[in-house]
Amino acid sequence: MTRSSLSRYLPILDWGRRYDRATFTGDMVAAVIVTVMLIPQSLAYALLAGMPPEAGIYASIAPIVLYAIFGTSRALAVGPVAVVSLMTAAAVGNVADSGTAGYVVAALTLAFLSGVMLLALGVFRLGFLANFLSHPVIAGFITASGILIAASQLRHILGIDAQGHTLLELLSTLFANLGDTNPITLVIGVLATGFLFWVRRGLKPALRRLSLGPTLADIGAKTGPILAIVATTLAVWAFDLGARGVAIVGDVPQGLPPLTLPSFSPALVSDLLVPALLISIIGFVESISVAQTLAAKKRQRIDPDQELIGLGAANLGAAFTGGFPVTGGFSRSVVNSDAGAETPAAGAFTAVGLVLAALFLTPLIFFLPKATLAATIIVAVLSLVDFSVLKRAWAFSRADFAAVSVTIALTLLFGVEAGVTAGVVTSILVHLYKTSRPHMAVVGRVPGTEHFRNVRRHAVETQPHVLSLRVDESLYFPNARFLEDQLSAFAADKPDLTDVVLMFPAVNEIDLSALESLEAINTRLQDAGIRLHLSEVKGPVMDRLKRSHFLDALTGDIFLSQHDAVCALARPEQGTALSRPDQP
Repeated sequence: MTRSSLSRYLPILDWGRRYDRATFTGDMVAAVIVTVMLIPQSLAYALLAGMPPEAGIYASIAPIVLYAIFGTSRALAVGPVAVVSLMTAAAVGNVADSGTAGYVVAALTLAFLSGVMLLALGVFRLGFLANFLSHPVIAGFITASGILIAASQLRHILGIDAQGHTLLELLSTLFANLGDTNPITLVIGVLATGFLFWVRRGLKPALRRLSLGPTLADIGAKTGPILAIVATTLAVWAFDLGARGVAIVGDVPQGLPPLTLPSFSPALVSDLLVPALLISIIGFVESISVAQTLAAKKRQRIDPDQELIGLGAANLGAAFTGGFPVTGGFSRSVVNSDAGAETPAAGAFTAVGLVLAALFLTPLIFFLPKATLAATIIVAVLSLVDFSVLKRAWAFSRADFAAVSVTIALTLLFGVEAGVTAGVVTSILVHLYKTSRPHMAVVGRVPGTEHFRNVRRHAVETQPHVLSLRVDESLYFPNARFLEDQLSAFAADKPDLTDVVLMFPAVNEIDLSALESLEAINTRLQDAGIRLHLSEVKGPVMDRLKRSHFLDALTGDIFLSQHDAVCALARPEQGTALSRPDQP
């Protein structure tokens, strides 16, 4: 294997050769900031996933290092994220009870399966499959997931028990147990939530008013969750609030991530295969969108297939070191980039910081109230909720609006697995619907030019015996019959028709079903004494047609341009007519 091909699978060999002191400084500063941000997030997302709090830290160590070796993004911060943590809880909760050893093993197995799937997709360069989830559908799914996550954390804010994976289940159990609310827990949760909301918008301006520079003010704003954790932990310890019903984190093992093994039980693997696939797809889509956005700002390049390998390795690392499924996080990655991260080494330095936290800081969070972690999650996920996508989709495309609405509704009513499945299915159905009814336009020549435009939109020249039909979509089995129907409808409006020209400037592909439709059109027109011609056929399409008998049976000719076709078929004695567009 050559060095270049080895660098293809090990990007660290590429950026590592150019690593210098200035890059090291930028990566170290970014690592310190992200580590401070990641500690409370890791604990909180472990809580969301139904895992022990230390699992959040474990899931942020080996995965980060492995992604630094195999990933291509210079700024992506890999670890637990809200949506994937919720999907983990939903999937594992169906096969094991939270708090049991079986639950942890199932989460490890889920991470392992996700890692294997992502690796396989990357090795076989199948990253394009994620394109079947449209962005509006993803936005709808994330919005609904944000609502579900926030609702699921209200039980910790109230200090009551509530279960369920759908919005109705969560709300019904919350209301049923509302009378058991712990007032002290509620005060802690509300104060922490309010403080964290203020931190997001008000802390940085406040620090700037205290004459702190922009960089220090930004760093200070990022430490807001740490301040909430320290304050509420001290309050619980000082006033012994744990004895008064305030749920706390309790004992957290102190030490390095353990070596763990997922289960290879056929029954468990079978139960987790579909959830693992859905988590892999959602995780990859979320990660690649963040990575590409950050890369574009610095004119860097992202390899989607290698990203699959990097994320696959990260999830395998989580599976063997006590974690759960991970992916690239939006907020952490943005902070990482803004803090000056130059290479994936920033992630490796972050892992070192988390190792130190696991070794020395875990005893300090014994009295940390779960209400504070719940507040951290709620504030983080509510920023993901964006109902404006419904307004934008309604204004732009009714089909996209239907897909987004279905995804949001099913996610809230039936859970995240049903929601993401609905997202995949509706994305494909919307695509099939749109391509099954491709835009086709009768065109004419713009006077005095060689350009051809839609007769409904422009005043163009047409000839009564020639029908020029422009096809604006590749032809394949869902739309082949539509072409026949449209052509018949347009031809019926021209009683003097002798020639039909199909313009193919936008046709990039013709499959066997479409070929059979073209043959049927050719035969039908021939029986009516009408010739069929083609124009502006692309080279690959022409190559495909040459491998069939269609060209031998074609009653007309193939023209390089539509202008050539109209000139060849013109009848001066008939003249031309100027169309009257019915649209502005």
